[in-house]
Amino acid sequence: MAASGLSSTEKKVAFSLAGVFGLRMMGLFMIMPVFALYGQHLQGFSPLWVGIAIGAYGLTQAMLQIPMGILSDRIGRKPVILGGLLLFAIGSVVAAMADSIYGVVLGRALQGMGAIAAAVLAMAADLSRDEQRTKVMAIIGMCIGLSFALSLLVGPIVAQHLGLSGLFALTAVLALCGMAIIQFVVPSPVGHAPKGDTLAAPARIMQMLKHPQLIRLDAGIFILHLVLTAVFVALPLDLVSAGLAKEQHWLLYFPAFVAAFILMVPLIIIGVKRKNAKGMFQLALLILLLALGLMALFSQSLVGLSIAVVLFFTGFNYLEASLPSLIAKFCPVGEKGTAMGVYSTSQFLGAFCGGLLGGGAYELLGASGVFTVGMGLVLLWLLLSFGMQNPVMLKSYTLSANVAGKAEAGEMAAQLSQLEGVAEAIVVLEEKVAYLKVDEHFDLRQARAVLGSVN
Repeated sequence: MAASGLSSTEKKVAFSLAGVFGLRMMGLFMIMPVFALYGQHLQGFSPLWVGIAIGAYGLTQAMLQIPMGILSDRIGRKPVILGGLLLFAIGSVVAAMADSIYGVVLGRALQGMGAIAAAVLAMAADLSRDEQRTKVMAIIGMCIGLSFALSLLVGPIVAQHLGLSGLFALTAVLALCGMAIIQFVVPSPVGHAPKGDTLAAPARIMQMLKHPQLIRLDAGIFILHLVLTAVFVALPLDLVSAGLAKEQHWLLYFPAFVAAFILMVPLIIIGVKRKNAKGMFQLALLILLLALGLMALFSQSLVGLSIAVVLFFTGFNYLEASLPSLIAKFCPVGEKGTAMGVYSTSQFLGAFCGGLLGGGAYELLGASGVFTVGMGLVLLWLLLSFGMQNPVMLKSYTLSANVAGKAEAGEMAAQLSQLEGVAEAIVVLEEKVAYLKVDEHFDLRQARAVLGSVN
């Protein structure tokens, strides 16, 4: 019987990879709350170019996210992750040395070229047992959320004392620390986890784009990160106008993020207890709409903006935490890697478009115009959500399958599908693995008997 907890190796893998992911995401996020305020000395500074600089990483990240994951399957996880972190460090140095906003944009684009998310998650899967993989991924996911919260605290403080160049230099140091962790702390995988769970398959991307539930979620994460990036083009300038000195912005952002996290918890609990993920999802969208409306109406009121920021992060945190889980629940069995690849690409593309749209809207319509455009996009998302289904609560299993041919794989899949509690089953001959989605009535021992192997 498998151990119920993480082994010492799995703990080391989970926390070290979470640290690498967190350091990198902090490097990307720290610029968001400060660039519009501390980049005004740069040649070519304008709201449009502020937005492009904040979101530039998203375009290169979106373009390379899936290819870098596939490359890691061919040449190894560590070389791709180390190369990606090195690119990130180089981009940080380019941005730190820039005296024009165009140089910062180039640096941010280089940062995004270090698209290591898929490779890191695949490495986590390689180094963890199937029954513990969800815990490892959860630790990494929590660290990403924590890194965003810390970036709102650390970014303004670092920018105040070291300036924009110092902030970018710090992100280069963080990338080098991540490289050291990968090289000297994380074990080298001796095999690959099943690809269907971890990496995108280009041939099946169109299948994900045609899935009526997944396309709603992909559009949602695109809009969420578009709105987030656009908001941070305008919000820091509004806060200064409302009387909050730029050196004190962290005194609002960080407590607001913590308060929003506390407010988010009841939404999660109610959604799970009542099995009404859709209802809580739509409530979070309404909270986001309200927050953007307050930002548009009370742009000169520090109290109004503070309330809006708390509400914005409440809606954002809930949606950001819920969407990956919903992707996993709705994606076809054995296609999680492809579904998450499309999802991540949509997320980063949204960040780029948010910078572009936010900067353009600010120049044409001012800060209130940015928030109004954001409201329109969230309203569109709310309308899309009415076609969303409440997900069925299923667990996923990935089990080794001793199959010698296509006919045997088909017969094994048919037998697994007949077992009580099995909602979906597929056996992949090339990977020698069976993917199952099951409910609470599933008996793992019966599945193992069919597979003819002990997992």
